[in-house]
Amino acid sequence: MQENIKIGGVSLNFKHYSGVDLYSDGAIENDLLEIVKKYKKEEYQKVIEERGSWPILYHLSDQRANIVEWIPMDKSAKVLEVGSGCGAITGMLSSKAREVVACDLSRRRSEINATRNSDCDNVTIHVGNFRDIEPDLPSDFDYIFLIGVFEYGQGYIGTDNPYEKFLMMLKKHLKKGGRIVIAIENRLGLKYFAGCAEDHLGTYFTGIEGYSADSVAKTFSRNGLINIFKRCGMNDYHFYYPYPDYKLMTMIHSDSYLPKHGELQDNVRNYDRDRMVLFNEKHAYEELVRDGMYADFANSFEVILGPGFDTIYSKYSNDRVDEFKIRTDIAIDRAGRKIIRKFPLTEAAKEHVFGIRDAYLNLVEKFRGGDLEINDCQLDEKGGCAIFSFVNGVPLSSLLDECIDRDDMEGFNALLNEYIKRIGYREDYPVSDYDLIFSNIMVNGPIWTIIDYEWTYGKCIPVKEQVWRALYCYRLEDRKREHFDPRPVYKRLGLTDAEMAELLDEEYAFQKYVTGNRKSMVEIYKEIGRKVTVPKELLGGGEAARPDDCVQIYLDEGDGYSEEDSIFPEEQYDENNIINLDIRVSSDCRNVRVDPAFAPCIVTILDATWNGKSLSDGSMNISIHPGNGQWISDDTMVFNTDDPNIEFGLESNTLSVQERNHLKLTLLMAFLPRRSADAVVESVEAQEEKASAKGENILGKIGRKIKQKREAKFYKDEEWD
Repeated sequence: MQENIKIGGVSLNFKHYSGVDLYSDGAIENDLLEIVKKYKKEEYQKVIEERGSWPILYHLSDQRANIVEWIPMDKSAKVLEVGSGCGAITGMLSSKAREVVACDLSRRRSEINATRNSDCDNVTIHVGNFRDIEPDLPSDFDYIFLIGVFEYGQGYIGTDNPYEKFLMMLKKHLKKGGRIVIAIENRLGLKYFAGCAEDHLGTYFTGIEGYSADSVAKTFSRNGLINIFKRCGMNDYHFYYPYPDYKLMTMIHSDSYLPKHGELQDNVRNYDRDRMVLFNEKHAYEELVRDGMYADFANSFEVILGPGFDTIYSKYSNDRVDEFKIRTDIAIDRAGRKIIRKFPLTEAAKEHVFGIRDAYLNLVEKFRGGDLEINDCQLDEKGGCAIFSFVNGVPLSSLLDECIDRDDMEGFNALLNEYIKRIGYREDYPVSDYDLIFSNIMVNGPIWTIIDYEWTYGKCIPVKEQVWRALYCYRLEDRKREHFDPRPVYKRLGLTDAEMAELLDEEYAFQKYVTGNRKSMVEIYKEIGRKVTVPKELLGGGEAARPDDCVQIYLDEGDGYSEEDSIFPEEQYDENNIINLDIRVSSDCRNVRVDPAFAPCIVTILDATWNGKSLSDGSMNISIHPGNGQWISDDTMVFNTDDPNIEFGLESNTLSVQERNHLKLTLLMAFLPRRSADAVVESVEAQEEKASAKGENILGKIGRKIKQKREAKFYKDEEWD
């Protein structure tokens, strides 16, 4: 049998290959091989966006390598990677180490690995079962990586106590002071309680309830892993917590730096298969964080067996164009103090990172004598990073959240007033931080400090525009924040609908500027098309009791309306039976359906805007399903069923549709007895028949009356200091 070949600079060793691939994803691997032959690495993102496939995203996304990129590895390191697969991690290890020795069961996967990393000249891949390869391996590795591999220990090793034997086998190949790095799912990860299927078996609650003896893979809880380590005499271990999980990690915490309240936003997406949503993971994580229990319920672990690192937290911003790809670390310096470091992840991003020092100096000058501190920035040219002090305090966004949680709108408005006052200092000075959002301000008593000012420009940005963006970003992250109505703030600041529509356009343009028109992970998730199911009992559906004044929203993104994917917004009718809805709509959406109640009723559309522009010009087709109800004026309709619904058509040639859109509605609803509703509908139908016979049109669609009502003062302004 052929023992060695080379693909580019990568050597493949088939000495221990049985001739059969014992692990395969099937036909997709043929596609992957063709892709890596045809495209360069920098083109993979385009392929991912075009294909809309989980295996292609998983194997080709550059975010896969985040799980090892953050590790401060010496360039002279010698590395062993067990289970190298299609090479998502191998290429990164090659760039960080002197030599990489990789092992994998599959010839086809190893060919994909070698082809995509053919520009590496320090990689050797051994194909075959690790148990057979292991005796030929040297004993001088600085690092041994098991990324998504340890759970397959029983298949690699067999026999009793396979996981302990696996570790002891690996330990023999470490040099003194070396490290074993394990990335693995947490058997008790919160997402599995919330309705994600177990990653390897594809069944619900399997890991939580316990694996069978013949399971192909087995994950562990935090204590389960610790017990294995201790049985192997490995007592020097350090837990890190990749988020959302280790596969597509965007940030990683540690026991020395656990998440803060409100930090964990990206929970619902599960790319590999359909899922249920049994509860709000963000809110559940907030309670676990509050009670100091995050470590036990993190979705994944990355464990360092051996000496620890000074890095205690990393956050990635690499879903951007090369010029802006960076990593932000929190580390412990030699004096035992926390420091923040920002690293460029590409050569092109160095200018961006080193330019933050100029932003710091300019902002210091602008706010000199004011009430905003600027976190200091120094450059470490040898280390290739910008260094900042660690600022103690609470993010302003968290303080605002606390006000909402306890329904303290007076406190919320006081904080917002203080924010407006402080950022308004020397408004005409030609320097502005575009990203002056609430989460970038740390509050410690009377001291407010801007901790992140990456997007600072040499121009004036009016305060009202900065306030608009801060509130826009704040409300976008969590629907519960939409309980705060920003309209009185905008009115007080003199922001018109036209100006806000223009600001929304600017925001979309900015996001595309930063990402280089890359699709966001949200958009890719939608392309992959995984279904998210909320049990009807939790929605108030089925036989469960559901209030008549409940609102339900459906989005048709090409496959029609889906009950499972419908939305029950947190907004409710107020004491005047008025509700304000802000419906986020993607560019793929064709129709939006709003069910304003679950009983016969009369509904008036007091206001309707699309991306801040009034719909009074008829640019959107607004209709009622035949047999469901009748229009009784330009803005009012009556429904004589228990399933009233209003449909908003988005395929008009006159409607300006962007990547992300906002359909905002203000509805006034009043219940009617069924007989009364029937009588009104019958009367309108009779009038329509008479008018039709005369060639008249007695009813228009949303028109002049919306404009009149929108300009009317139908809500009470907040008091402002």
